[in-house]
Amino acid sequence: MKILLAEDDLNLGKLLTMLLKKQNINTVWAQDGEEAYSKVYADGYDVLVLDWMMPKLSGVELCRRLREEDYQGKILLLTAKDTVADKVQGLNAGADDYLVKPFAMEELVARLHALCRRQAAYNVSNLSYGDYVLEAGTYCLAYGEQRVELRPREYKLLELLLLNKGHVMPRAVLQDRIWGIDSDVTENNLDVHIRLLRKKISSLHNEELIKTLRGVGYYVE
Repeated sequence: MKILLAEDDLNLGKLLTMLLKKQNINTVWAQDGEEAYSKVYADGYDVLVLDWMMPKLSGVELCRRLREEDYQGKILLLTAKDTVADKVQGLNAGADDYLVKPFAMEELVARLHALCRRQAAYNVSNLSYGDYVLEAGTYCLAYGEQRVELRPREYKLLELLLLNKGHVMPRAVLQDRIWGIDSDVTENNLDVHIRLLRKKISSLHNEELIKTLRGVGYYVE
């Protein structure tokens, strides 16, 4: 599991990062809302953990901004605000879960795992983009009545690009999410898979669905 932790309290941020690492949860720590926002699309995360009260951009404001951009990932809000009205505000901003400080580490870890299970369940649904439909159950891409079968890594690549449409996915992030952080896969492997995926897409419809930002990565508008 990989999470983005946005927490401006230095002591709490250091402690959570250390404890989460012991639970085999890879944690990237941002110390304010703007820094967190800059990291969201620069890497692939299973869950965003956002402190409500942060400088520059609060956790709830960041949550709302991401949902307005159609960000599909799971978001957990951390806060000392514990009234029903506060919880409603956080959930209405787009948070998937809400944890009140102080909290037990065991509860945070349990909630993170629960959100990942829910994300996995979400990912088995079909994804639509214009006239394209990425079929989770069959690993096929459909365009109207036409369909083409994708290999598992081709499917995962297209799924990641569609879930993050409008944002460039860096090459390193795609390699990490498709092959794993410890894999010795090269950039050439990624390019080959993208080329084969583009060929299959063009067999359905002559359109450049996957675009390239040279030297950075790939994206779907």
